[in-house]
Amino acid sequence: MDLKKEWLYSTNVYEVNLRQYTEEGSFTAFATHLPRLKDMGVQALWFMPLTPIAQKNKKGKMGSYYACSDYCAINPEFGTEDEWLSLVNKMHSMGFKVIIDWVANHTGWDHVWTIEHPGYYKKEATGAFKIASGMDDIIELDFENRALRQAMIDAMIYWIRKYDIDGFRCDLASWVAVDFWVEAKQKIDLIKPLFWLAEADALENPEYMQVFDAAYTWKWMHSTKEFYEKKTDFRHLISLLHQYRQAPGLPAWFTSNHDENSWNGTETEKYGAMANMLAVFSCCIPGIPLLYSGQEIPNLKRLEFFEKDNINWKWEIKLHGFFKTLLDFRNHPALHAMASFERMHSSADDRLLVFLRKYKEHEALVILNFTGQSQRVELFDERIQGDFNSLFGPSSFHAASRITLLEAYGYAVYFK
Repeated sequence: MDLKKEWLYSTNVYEVNLRQYTEEGSFTAFATHLPRLKDMGVQALWFMPLTPIAQKNKKGKMGSYYACSDYCAINPEFGTEDEWLSLVNKMHSMGFKVIIDWVANHTGWDHVWTIEHPGYYKKEATGAFKIASGMDDIIELDFENRALRQAMIDAMIYWIRKYDIDGFRCDLASWVAVDFWVEAKQKIDLIKPLFWLAEADALENPEYMQVFDAAYTWKWMHSTKEFYEKKTDFRHLISLLHQYRQAPGLPAWFTSNHDENSWNGTETEKYGAMANMLAVFSCCIPGIPLLYSGQEIPNLKRLEFFEKDNINWKWEIKLHGFFKTLLDFRNHPALHAMASFERMHSSADDRLLVFLRKYKEHEALVILNFTGQSQRVELFDERIQGDFNSLFGPSSFHAASRITLLEAYGYAVYFK
């Protein structure tokens, strides 16, 4: 464990879609939500790209966050450099870690480098800039160019020195050669040890985990959706979970993010009654839980990606208490990265995931019902001993009785 980054081993990450977060879509307006997010237990705030958006070939009226026109500037849509610095200082003073999205693979068509350094880009046989994998609003950078690599690292360092950020969430990390990330991290670590989160799956890209602290769990996210749709079985989920337990780095668990919400549906659309149970899973299993803007309402609409489409905070924020309970519980020693994880046996091993997290005298017992029917569960495992308190409600669990009841897609979390 890197003691300089020990905070990340019990953290959570909340993704901020600044454009859609408030009617103003600004740094100043977002700041008014910080006390609520702090109360909910959020520890790290990940901002979608803050750089200006390219206008040439842009999509929709407002364009994509991920089509950058200048790596060392602030999108005026959100505010000024001074307003961003003020927000960072405020977040740090409240105890938040600040993570920004970094889009290294590509830029927009009118990025300043297309004029100043056209040699930084991949080219078609015709000499035209190479479009990035069919997404015609972005063009690919050439990481075989040494000057480009240094310019990219210098831009990343700019955000550390000027704004004292705490980490990068690296967009399409596996589309960029791993040796670039190795080089970048070595140089950046000399300035400040950061949290490195990869938009890549450690099961498919294990070599990237020599750089990144955590990576996405795309396969798990897709498979749980398929499970809810009855396209795969519980045995497949357990096998996949075992694979993630063996994979390098910290798994980042999620049910929603900006891509999923806009293109594939809200977590309620995808998982229905199973959504909250999966949130409990994400917060209690070893790894890092990721939340998306509005998930605490819950937001029931797909947010437009290239247009202004506000989250409606006038709705009752029904899941604030639910997430506050979970995110606060993440600080329990039994859920620390050093705590053990052991699957427990029950009368429904083919339908329920039961596991024990343990660190010294601290224990957390988690029971998750992956069926649409209520379950009477008998726990056979002799490793479960003593009395536990319930995280969600006044009840307790007595190991001597070894019986618990769960509703359809229900969950129970007990702790010592």
